[in-house]
Amino acid sequence: MTKTLRWLTIFAVACGGSSTPVENGGSDREVARTGPPAEIAPWGFAMADMDRSVDPGDNFYEYANGTWLQNFEIPSDFSNYGAFTVLFEEAEEAVKTIVEEARQTEAEEGSHAQRIGDYYGAYLDTDHIEELGLAAAQPDLDALGALSSHDEVARAMANPELGMAAPVGFWVDLDAKNTERYIVQLTQSGLGLPDRDYYLEEQFADERTAYQAYAKQMLELAGIEDAEGKAAAIFALETAIAEAHWPRAKRRDRDLTYNLVEQSTLTELAPGFPWGVYAEQAGFAGEADLNVREKDAIQKLAALFRETPVATWQAYLQLHYLSGYADVLPKAFDEAHFAFYGQTLSGTPEQRARWKRGVAATNDALGEAVGRLYVERHFPAEAKTQMEALVENVKRAFRERLETLDWMSDETKAQARAKLDAFRAKIAYPDVWEEYEGLVVRSDDALGNAKRVAGWKHHDEVEKLGGPVDRNEWFMTPQTVNAYYSPLRNEIVFPAAILQPPFFDPNADPAVNYGGIGAVIGHEIGHGFDDQGRKSDGQGLLRDWWTADDKTRFESRATRLGSQYGGYEPIAGMPLNPELTMGENIGDLGGLTLAYHAYHLALGDEEAPVLNGFSGDQRFFLAWAQVWKRKYREAELRQRIVTDPHSPSEFRTNGIVRNMDAWYDAFGVEPDDALYLAPGDRVAIW
Repeated sequence: MTKTLRWLTIFAVACGGSSTPVENGGSDREVARTGPPAEIAPWGFAMADMDRSVDPGDNFYEYANGTWLQNFEIPSDFSNYGAFTVLFEEAEEAVKTIVEEARQTEAEEGSHAQRIGDYYGAYLDTDHIEELGLAAAQPDLDALGALSSHDEVARAMANPELGMAAPVGFWVDLDAKNTERYIVQLTQSGLGLPDRDYYLEEQFADERTAYQAYAKQMLELAGIEDAEGKAAAIFALETAIAEAHWPRAKRRDRDLTYNLVEQSTLTELAPGFPWGVYAEQAGFAGEADLNVREKDAIQKLAALFRETPVATWQAYLQLHYLSGYADVLPKAFDEAHFAFYGQTLSGTPEQRARWKRGVAATNDALGEAVGRLYVERHFPAEAKTQMEALVENVKRAFRERLETLDWMSDETKAQARAKLDAFRAKIAYPDVWEEYEGLVVRSDDALGNAKRVAGWKHHDEVEKLGGPVDRNEWFMTPQTVNAYYSPLRNEIVFPAAILQPPFFDPNADPAVNYGGIGAVIGHEIGHGFDDQGRKSDGQGLLRDWWTADDKTRFESRATRLGSQYGGYEPIAGMPLNPELTMGENIGDLGGLTLAYHAYHLALGDEEAPVLNGFSGDQRFFLAWAQVWKRKYREAELRQRIVTDPHSPSEFRTNGIVRNMDAWYDAFGVEPDDALYLAPGDRVAIW
């Protein structure tokens, strides 16, 4: 059950009186809050983090989080830090206890405890890794250096234990137009830098120079001759690969990336690549159909494969092998890898402690085995029940809003209701857990463990082909602080670790829970109706269920929202790409809109009380700003602007609230405020 995130849309104290007058959303009578205390005092929002010298209408993000933004220093082992990171570190500590206990337990061979303990223990045994040197890796490096034909190169690229570095890659997932079967998804791949732009845009010239130096260093450390010449050849090859690649924004288009072809026609479609050899080694030679996602890019990459000398492919594969397994190779490789990917590309000053990286590696390898224990120890059963009620209330809000939409026809509304009714919510943890049958983990073989996990996951993925669809499969572990929507399955998924403050606290003010986890729920539901999610129906089938006029009206509204985001520049000269961030921006706007409606449904006929000078509506919007509290190092922010479909946190806050009439009413925002949009310029989709 390989946990791939492709095809998914993924979501990341003083108690003084308020200086902001109560404008709307509750009684003007201040009340004392009763009941158990919220974990974040006094009612779920950290008021000490605010900067009340900022007018909320000028910069709501800084108004809600400004003191924290001014005073907080990103820890030296992080490239960015925020509310998600706090929960990540809490989960990390919880998992550390689990894996340390497993490491110290005499467990039965093949048990979860044995695999967890030995994987973690081998990863932490850097003395043994150093003592081995390249002995464990040398047979692979020698084999890659001895490849003598393009067929042999393709066979190596399809070997999962060698890292599968290649200009083309694949995974197994549902057929977008027949979601009752799995098919192979062929896709562009093969870059060592984060994105094609890093090879092609002038602003990344320094990173290109550093990458070539990194490639030379890694090859030299492995004792590979002519490291400088080979590093230059690798970089020239990857630049050509990048030139063939589709931009990320184009790859979001689910119509463009559905190109079903018969496997027998691949050689004719994309000559130059030995598809038969590759498919046989990868385990999908018997499949009749495949989806070729970036069709013309795959054609160019196939030709490039044949044009490139075998010797260049040898060096390319050796570099990517060393880079992919650097953390379980001797220290010099690990440090070189961090110096480039951690420091140069992300601006992180310090490598994370070995135990922290060991927890991450064990989570990645054996996530559900660890997650099973995490849930038993850290997730209260009643939280799942409360989440189920929240989900239903947000879905109810969407139903009600559908009925009043003035831009959607009755015909399309009926289809939208059917899709909403078919939504499946998965909360906290899987009903069926992965058992990792057949996976061998040894206490003295960190590299071998990583290779065997890669091979096991690959074969587990390929084994799906021809089999029944597993509707119980999860693509995140319970200890992950995130959430996602799967358009092919029409399901929303909320792992246990995100169901904590500031997102969710059963003892917090309802306004805070709705502005936090309620908006996350709305966000994931909204992904089913964003610019790409809307293309699937309730069964996950890729089909056009919209009338032509409704589609035009939707796209007009989405374009207006995109125009707003295209005007934001987190770094001077680097504006956001609204085509890349469109789905997440629509998810945020729809999510907060649905959560606000659901909050008022939950209030019923009651008026929200005023707490510490804040009305219910004000607390709702403050909760939204609180969950996006985050600081970035500049190199990390640069990388995110190019690669991340999510807008940076400031714009996930300010860019959304300024489109909601209720926010203007709650905080008395006026035309002379910086965030003010005239009513006709505000975008409302759902």
